[in-house]
Amino acid sequence: MKKSYLEYSMSVIVGRALPEIRDGLKPVHRRVLYAMHELKSNYDRPFKKSARIVGDVIGKFHPHGDTAVYDTIVRMAQDFSMRYQLIDGQGNFGSIDGDPPAAMRYTEVRMTHLSQSFLSDIDKETVDFIPTYDGSMLEPVVLPTAIPNLLVNGSSGIAVGMATNIPPHS
Repeated sequence: MKKSYLEYSMSVIVGRALPEIRDGLKPVHRRVLYAMHELKSNYDRPFKKSARIVGDVIGKFHPHGDTAVYDTIVRMAQDFSMRYQLIDGQGNFGSIDGDPPAAMRYTEVRMTHLSQSFLSDIDKETVDFIPTYDGSMLEPVVLPTAIPNLLVNGSSGIAVGMATNIPPHS
């Protein structure tokens, strides 16, 4: 039992709580940005409902609850959660004082210019792709960004028996 728990916790830590050093993103962040890229939710296009993005992410790439994905989108849109926002949000995305964000059906999002640059070379065979959880599609292992996102935005996360907290650097 102890060995099984340890193996499970290590897989969760590596697979969900630790960011990939090459793009500075955890899998859920990468999947959100890739789904937005596929939907052409670019910084110079109209906003799309957050619920649409959440639906695409959980349906195609991330078979977990919609709340986890929406919470990720919210954090990526909050100017007090990230040094450089990766999502441009329209609507109530909460406050630093702890006020909750509006439901996903009331908020709209699109990629920022910065996050769009993370994906600018995705179609040029710059990164490897792996099958999604059900094997019906492919998703990138990392995003082909030249920006040191882990240093710029930092990262934090909680997994089974471990927490990650990497502050942004100036």
